Amino acid sequence: MLEKRHWFLLLIWRTLIQVVPTLLGILLIMFIILHLIPGDAVDVMAGESGGASEASMTLMREQYGLNLPAWQQFTHWFANIVQGNLGFSPRFNAPVTQLIFSRLPATLGLMLAAQIVAMVFGIFFGVVMALFVGKWPDRFLSLFTLLLYSLPGFWIGLMLLVLFSVQLGWLPSSGNVTIGAQLSVWGTIKDSVSHAILPVFSLASFFIAIYSRLTRAAMLEIAHQDFVRTAKAKGISPWRVTVHHVLRCALIPVVTVAGMHIATLLSGAAVVETVFSWPGLGRLALDAVMARDVNVLLGILFFSSLLVLAANFMVDLIHTWLDPRIKVR
Repeated sequence: MLEKRHWFLLLIWRTLIQVVPTLLGILLIMFIILHLIPGDAVDVMAGESGGASEASMTLMREQYGLNLPAWQQFTHWFANIVQGNLGFSPRFNAPVTQLIFSRLPATLGLMLAAQIVAMVFGIFFGVVMALFVGKWPDRFLSLFTLLLYSLPGFWIGLMLLVLFSVQLGWLPSSGNVTIGAQLSVWGTIKDSVSHAILPVFSLASFFIAIYSRLTRAAMLEIAHQDFVRTAKAKGISPWRVTVHHVLRCALIPVVTVAGMHIATLLSGAAVVETVFSWPGLGRLALDAVMARDVNVLLGILFFSSLLVLAANFMVDLIHTWLDPRIKVR
């Protein structure tokens, strides 16, 4: 028990050592890139209002701190981050933290559902392909996953939108809920699920292909290991050998890749949110880019980086559950 606790504390310490400089470097690079873009939030707001005097624009820049040198803006912003304050959005006229937390549940729900769908279908397809290697199920699923891998997620989303929303009318085409509908608890759940089906499968399609091919390759490699032959020689049922010996070891590279793809999943969610008008961080980031709202973009990047780093920490924990021999060195 003490050894497990020591390992867990060591893992947390190692993660923190990696997180702090990584996060600081990401924020600094992103801050520099954003300030290389010409114009700022005041220029955008002046253009949207049909024009503004130079004096009023100067006053607004002083109000939001945009008149300060870039290094001072970054140090002030980072000092506020330490205090839990992400700043204020000139474009949306609201605190950045409030904006992010109002959109974060929609994005996290979309990502979590897509990851679950991708893992379930990807692992299932991979197991079927490995069990029927060289036969028609393997060939059919290999071709199907190759198509999923080759086609862009936004194109799949548009085709699903045309088929199931426009042509058949089975599923809603945009949003995450029906606005203004008075529904029961069960009706609300059904409404949310119906809105999520198309975005989730659009986002998960690419990862289904990756996880299925990876599961197939890992299972075929592990099936020829000595411990698998020993398990079969002991008379253990083929089902138990496949699930408890082959598949469990094959999941280690799948979980590793899944953790590495959290950032890709997050960027894919931004595209899917745009296609399906999903009110998440992706659409908020797009609006912030168009408005040159640096505070909102940095806040989204900060939370996104924390999400990716937390996912990598969870991957380490899952690795130790799949293979207890894995230890932190």
